[in-house]
Parts: sequence; structure tokens; C-alpha cells
Amino acid sequence: MRFQLERQLLLFSLLCALSKVCAQLCQRPCYCPWAPPRCPRGSRLVLDGCGCCKVCARRLGEPCDFLAVCDQSQGLVCDYSAARVGTAGTCNFEGDEESCEVNGRVYRDGEVFQPSCKLQCRCSDGGVTCVPLCQEDVRLPTPDCPFPRRVDVPGKCCQEWICETRELPPAAAAAPRIPGLPYPCEEWSTEWSACSATCGMGFSSRVSNQNRHCRLETQRRLCMVRPCQALPQASPVVS
Repeated sequence: MRFQLERQLLLFSLLCALSKVCAQLCQRPCYCPWAPPRCPRGSRLVLDGCGCCKVCARRLGEPCDFLAVCDQSQGLVCDYSAARVGTAGTCNFEGDEESCEVNGRVYRDGEVFQPSCKLQCRCSDGGVTCVPLCQEDVRLPTPDCPFPRRVDVPGKCCQEWICETRELPPAAAAAPRIPGLPYPCEEWSTEWSACSATCGMGFSSRVSNQNRHCRLETQRRLCMVRPCQALPQASPVVS
């Protein structure tokens, strides 16, 4: 019985102290600016701690106090655990959960989101990992499509390949051609690598487009630096 009475008295004293603080900070009637503030991206307009004027909700990691409230729609509260007495707190999640902030918006740990139609991301331990939703393939010229080009398609997020028809410029028309190809192909290749064997038969390789499709490929050829010395024959054992 005595414990309950002490608890009620303590709660009553806290309410009295809070009411005094509110009375000092909150003025009635409200005197607010004629135009509401312009909030940065990711912050929304909310009522201040007095429920009087509209202010920009504080985001994750920003300072906060009784009037400058945190964005509760993102699960943020004003954390005073690391603040000194009489100083402002910091907007943080209620628990120790790691979060991520992308373009001014806060995402919970494990939450999957799309910052754009081309990316899908996931918040994990305070970091963000993303995978592309559009194919990043490379299309090389072919006989049926000598001039491929990636273009934007109305109503679609990802670009698509098209085969562009155009006339060859004089310089390109004079470029060397590979027999069988309807478009010019400038020959290109790397140097041959060192022989894989220091003696005897080995092979070396290079990357080149000198083939009938004008596509980069790895080519190999046989090579020999020097012949290997024959092992000396074992002398016969004399019994």
C-alpha cells in the first residue's frame, strides 16, 4: 500500500513538472508564421511539440527537442541517452536496430525498396546493397544488325536495343573488311603471351577479333622456346 502511494506521488510530481515545462514553452494562443516552412526532401510537415505550429519533422540523426519533433511515421523518437543535461537529443529508432538513409528517406534493417525503377536495394546492418533490374548486356554488331543502339522506350523504364539503319561514312567505308561481313571491322589484338613451357612444346594466347564474326575471342597457338634436354641414361649395374 505504501509503495503504491509513493508511486502515485512520484507520477503526480512528474506530471506537474512536465506541465510547467509545457507552460513555459507553449504559448496560447498560437503565434505561427503565415507561410509554413519549406521542408527538405524526405522531411514532412508536422505539428510541433505544443501541437500549435507546423514544423519540418526531424530525420534520423538530426537534433531534436520538445518543439522540434522527430518523424514518428518512420518510427523515430528523440533520444536523450547520449545528450548532456540541458542539450538537445538526437532522432533515432526506439531500439538498437540499424537503419539506412537513402535520398532523405529512412529504411529499416532488412527492408527491400526501389529508389528508382532501375534498382532494387536492401537495407542490411546500416548498409545498402542494390541489384540492377535492367539488363546491362552488350550487343556487338552482327550481319543482320550492323548498327545496334540502346534507346529509351516511352512507357518503359529500361532501355532496349534497336537496329539502326544508316549509311557508312567515307572513312568507315574505306576501313578494312573481313570477308563475309557487310560492315567494316578494324582488326585488333593483344600481344602473344609468353610460352607456357620453358622447354618443349607449350602454348601462348592472345585476345583478338580477327575472325569471321569480328568478335573478341581468346586465341591460342603452339610454341616452343627450346627443346628439352634428354635425361642421361642410367649406367648398367655391374654385379
